[in-house]
Amino acid sequence: MPKKLSKQPTLTGNSPTALPSILKDGLPLPRAIVFDLDYTLWPFWVDTHVYPPLRAANPERSACVDKIGETFAFYDDVPSILHGLSLAGIKLGVASRTHAPDLGREMLKLLLVPPVNSVLDESSIEGLAGGGKKDKLGKPRKAIEFFDAGLEIYPSSKIRHFEALGKRTGIPYTEMLFFDDESRNRDTESLGVTMWLVRDGVTWNEIVDGIKEWRRRRGV
Repeated sequence: MPKKLSKQPTLTGNSPTALPSILKDGLPLPRAIVFDLDYTLWPFWVDTHVYPPLRAANPERSACVDKIGETFAFYDDVPSILHGLSLAGIKLGVASRTHAPDLGREMLKLLLVPPVNSVLDESSIEGLAGGGKKDKLGKPRKAIEFFDAGLEIYPSSKIRHFEALGKRTGIPYTEMLFFDDESRNRDTESLGVTMWLVRDGVTWNEIVDGIKEWRRRRGV
């Protein structure tokens, strides 16, 4: 059954989240975590539900509005996830086969991720590998800036996406963890990638479970 457009999160009024202990327990972490876009980072198909042009929905740019007045935003946990994984020293990437790659990139540029101290409890991020990024912690950032492993956004197989990510970063596939909402994309595991299937958008619980599975396959 085709997915329907989900009600958009507001991303306002949330208390800062404590960073999960799994990111600070001293055990190995993936060197790169890669996300699908549609129904993984945000609750819609960007090539089906969104009609350009886009504009900011509010001064904070936590959401955007399209031509027909629909509002679009990330799933609620995504801003704190992007900050937390980045501060843990994990490179982030995107692998999406959307047929509207330019629109997907535009949305990642338009949406701002609020300052880390508004989405993560500051005491929980002390001592992290990326904790030296103090110049960026107090300012909103474009979502696209978090994806330092690269953006592979175009119609193709996810295997091709990962081949490009691997070539760009030099990170072995076995050191990558992939979050996606479609089981058919488990074919990426033929490369050595660990894929974690998300059912209703990525959350911190999904991140923790995905890292646990990645460790299990490594015998950790």
